[in-house]
Amino acid sequence: MNEIERTASRTAVLVCQGRAAADGRAAAGRFSDPVAVRLLRAEERVPVDQVRTESPPEGWQARSRYESVRACAEVMVPRTVAIDEALRARVTSQLVILGAGLDTRAWRLPELARTDVWEIDHPASQRDKRARLTEAAQQVSGPEEDGRPVAELPAVARSVRFTPVDFSVDDLGAALDGAGHDPRVPTTWLWEGVVPYLTRDEVRATVAALAARTVPGSVLVVNYQTPSARASAGRLLTRVIGGAVTSGEPWRSLWKPRRMAALLAEYGLRVVSDNDLQSLTHAHGGPARGRTSLRSGRVAVAESPGRED
Repeated sequence: MNEIERTASRTAVLVCQGRAAADGRAAAGRFSDPVAVRLLRAEERVPVDQVRTESPPEGWQARSRYESVRACAEVMVPRTVAIDEALRARVTSQLVILGAGLDTRAWRLPELARTDVWEIDHPASQRDKRARLTEAAQQVSGPEEDGRPVAELPAVARSVRFTPVDFSVDDLGAALDGAGHDPRVPTTWLWEGVVPYLTRDEVRATVAALAARTVPGSVLVVNYQTPSARASAGRLLTRVIGGAVTSGEPWRSLWKPRRMAALLAEYGLRVVSDNDLQSLTHAHGGPARGRTSLRSGRVAVAESPGRED
């Protein structure tokens, strides 16, 4: 097993599978991610195809993969729609994606055509993603183009700057300085699917680091989880019975909305909206009741003082 396979995020793969499974099948006109499937390898596409055709497989391991992807797809639709719409409403010339994983926005949102995107992630996960982008380009062009190796899948954003950061040990500000981020220019910060996997101290340190580079006109879009005994029990059960077929990465911090708002306010960011995924699902025409993870998952938007509306 190589280094990428040992340390790249399995959660990132599951999230990408969820988006690929839901593409074109939910929230018509509001949710679409045709790029996601291109970042998946052949064996990772199997449960995606099974979910899309509603063909649950036999055997507990295969069925566990199927159910994990199916559940993830239900969560990813409202989460992705909420974040995409927030980004479209607040386009800036700089977008920093914290813990980018296999995010596809720089490759599918035309609104980012004049935006420079910084993808921040663990070095191993970032190497894995770049390998997948190259593989996706080869699917179209073949292994070589004019005698030269094929580059990565081209983005629609003005630029994508891959910036390796281990949040537990690295200095986010120093990494962004080295990657050319300009702290004097308004920035949209996207923090999706990361907060639960960090300790409270790591969350605070990250907020402090981004706030130090945030000027009026900047926005933070953050996805986080609230405390839920049922959701925590469900994740524990999944880890026990699912093992290697699920992400298996533990949650380390959960936040109530008022505590998240207080933390952001401490660093000069004012929350202007904060919605749970179940309410967002209902607003998109989905069922009024659903998975516990929809009720505990949230997307908040916070603005820096002085933003012109």
